[in-house]
Amino acid sequence: MTEFDTLIVGSGLAGLCAALLLAPTRRVAVISKSTLDAGASGMAQGGIAAVLAADDSFDDHVRDTLVAGAGLCDEAATRFVVQGAPAAMAWLLAQGVPFTQEQGTLHLTREGGHSARRIAHVADATGAAVQRTLMDVVRQTPGITVLEQHCLVDLVLAPASPDGTPRRCLGVELLDTARGLRRTLLAPHTVLASGGAGQVFAHTTNPDTSTGCGMAAAWRAGCRVANLEFVQFHPTSLCHPEAQGFLISEAVRGEGGLLKRPAAAGGQRFMPEYDARAELAPRDVVARAIDAEMKRHGLPCVELDISHQSPAFLQEHFPNIAARCGALGIDITRQPIPVVPAAHYTCGGVLTDLAGRTDLPGLLAIGEVACTGLHGANRLASNSLLECLVFARAAADQVLAEALPTRRPAAPPDQALPQPDPALEADAAALRQPLRALMSAQVGIVRSDASLQSAAEALAPLQAASERLWALGRPSRALLELRNLSQVAALMVRSARQRQESRGLHFSTDHPQTDAVAQPTVLPGAI
Repeated sequence: MTEFDTLIVGSGLAGLCAALLLAPTRRVAVISKSTLDAGASGMAQGGIAAVLAADDSFDDHVRDTLVAGAGLCDEAATRFVVQGAPAAMAWLLAQGVPFTQEQGTLHLTREGGHSARRIAHVADATGAAVQRTLMDVVRQTPGITVLEQHCLVDLVLAPASPDGTPRRCLGVELLDTARGLRRTLLAPHTVLASGGAGQVFAHTTNPDTSTGCGMAAAWRAGCRVANLEFVQFHPTSLCHPEAQGFLISEAVRGEGGLLKRPAAAGGQRFMPEYDARAELAPRDVVARAIDAEMKRHGLPCVELDISHQSPAFLQEHFPNIAARCGALGIDITRQPIPVVPAAHYTCGGVLTDLAGRTDLPGLLAIGEVACTGLHGANRLASNSLLECLVFARAAADQVLAEALPTRRPAAPPDQALPQPDPALEADAAALRQPLRALMSAQVGIVRSDASLQSAAEALAPLQAASERLWALGRPSRALLELRNLSQVAALMVRSARQRQESRGLHFSTDHPQTDAVAQPTVLPGAI
């Protein structure tokens, strides 16, 4: 078996960036649950926020992030990320990412919550372009081994020390679903870059890989998690039975798109009734407004109208959105787009410092799986890819600053997995659907004490059942994901019940006030 210096769990922007930064001097394994391109990064449409224009400033970007985060952002972490943005963009350009240009310079667009045009993008498919570029570089880079179809089961920990020395993460236990193997990989450093947990909810823009596996594994290993009550619902996912959570980018509103009631409900624009910033208000404000409109008028969705822009403009700026809508019979040059909020981003996660370090020595976390303090109670648009880049570099620098050990433990041999039991797989599918429906109904955009109590009571038997299925000894991706989804869902509910106020993405009808002092919600690890 190949010996590795660093294991990176996740193959999105954070993981690939960290791998490339480490590869010159470290032997790196990039571990992907599915294929290398199957994560959430490749689905990002809007772009990367960075201060690149002469009329913009770090202070303005920091202020916009703090305002969107509803007082809960860590200002030091925010400034660290914002100031790292220009270098991160320069690195991506050096890798060959084909950012959209205008008259020989980067075209910068504006999105909700931003006070300036600072979003660098590749038309309306930034994540896909960045992901393709970095995947090509990764596959050509010596020192990087790509392991696809490998699911994270748990972290491997050193035995507890009688003198109280913190246990160290030694590596990971994996399911190789392609070859039917249970594997243990060991390395001096493990980097979690496994993404978020959007699949906890019934309606999500996230891919089916976003099941909170990294968060759950880190929590089981004793790491603290923080701010899991703050789940960002993107205001505008395409509402169509064949859309599968397709995202209508924030940039559509940034370029003049208007939110309206459907014609049957009057057809009027409604966002000015909710916020002076109207369609350019932060995502939590817009999502709650849409949710209120849908409930008030009994609507399945609202409409986003960009048809006043010219067809040439729409084709230049939103070719993928136009094509996807067109394939479903929606001509965005002449018709409004039906949209509905959907779970989009997990603002909380595994608690880290500014180097990406977790509570476990040897374990780092970057990207959506982590809670760095940047996003607070609500993520500002296009700060997510930026966070991936800046913290990937910070984590790589931290790993490189530590000398490699001269002696290492030996990993056990691979073990053949038993064939998945069809009955158990069916049981897992039958439990997953009500879990997601429960979370959407009771722990969604608007919550109450009663809904959270109901969720906690209903989750307890679901979680117990998922643990029983897992303990039967026929491990599979379906059983593993159910276990992780139920654990992350329970942690989200615990966090939400602890917050006796409304702030950012957490809105409680029983506690509509916002406390004068913002406090993070931190839950201890399981051990």
